[in-house]
Amino acid sequence: MKPLDVVFFKRIPVDSWRYEKYPDVTAALAPMLAAMKAELEKFDIELRCVDEEFTSVIKGYGELLNSMRISFPSAGVGSYCLGHIISASQNLDIVEDLKRGINRVAFAPETVEPSGSDKVVCHNCGCGC
Repeated sequence: MKPLDVVFFKRIPVDSWRYEKYPDVTAALAPMLAAMKAELEKFDIELRCVDEEFTSVIKGYGELLNSMRISFPSAGVGSYCLGHIISASQNLDIVEDLKRGINRVAFAPETVEPSGSDKVVCHNCGCGC
């Protein structure tokens, strides 16, 4: 099976911003990730969730997107932050956005802009875009 990694940085929220939609982001993501894991196995893709020691200070939705990275080396996609992969969020729904990012990398990796592309909007996450 081809590994597709979703990397989660430790999130440190600031007091001045709160994500109201899902106060516990990890718990909100768990059912979707379990369903995606089962779905992707049908396509010989192993969805792996990796918890990183690196910390990300969350001051807004953009930082929440940037605290998650997706990597699918067999499709030529290096480790990019979620904001790089999906660009703008349509509904500020992290469950929907991560699912969209995983699907884009798994099934349409050619739509992910490479590092250095002038089409990428930089989110100042350090991913190199």
